[in-house]
Amino acid sequence: MPQDYVLARLLHNNAQWAEAVERADPGFFARSAEGQSPKVLYFGCSDSRVPESVATRSMPGDIFVHRNIANQCPLDDDNALSVLIYAVATVKVSHIIVTGHTHCGGAKAALEAAHATCPPCEPPSDPLGRWLAPLTEIARGYEDLQELIEANVRAQIENIVQTDVVKAAWAEGRDVQVHGWMYELETGRMRDLCISVGKEGVL
Repeated sequence: MPQDYVLARLLHNNAQWAEAVERADPGFFARSAEGQSPKVLYFGCSDSRVPESVATRSMPGDIFVHRNIANQCPLDDDNALSVLIYAVATVKVSHIIVTGHTHCGGAKAALEAAHATCPPCEPPSDPLGRWLAPLTEIARGYEDLQELIEANVRAQIENIVQTDVVKAAWAEGRDVQVHGWMYELETGRMRDLCISVGKEGVL
């Protein structure tokens, strides 16, 4: 069957990129296939406009990544927690970066749900509503979208530092640090929110 143009373009671009990387650094992919040792775990949003590797000019192997709607790390979500556990306990990352972004659609939906004229009495039944429920609770205390987005970053940092795997790393004396950043869609810039926590507390 004929290949869709969108998919064909992705495969073509990938082939060009792989050839360019190999020309610039012969043997890069063979070495990469042998293992990984990134220093950073990145918790980001699934938004297509926030590509962490592109925005930070990183190469494969530089960043261990977990992305979901509204960059959340709920303490009851096995998906997010399994990534965190693997990154901290096995890969031995030193930095965990929670990155929100301006104009976040997930945060906007949570804000609208939190301030709906007739909020539902029953918990949401759809997957997206359930996923956004913790953020919707946070949103009840906010009116401004950007303030909510930053509050969400802080909340996810608080969740991460409560996990057993991070506490265990600190107990072992490892200097694992958790940071909050913001990606600005309007400028393409990452901004440090100056929210960092390490084994000694707030940095």
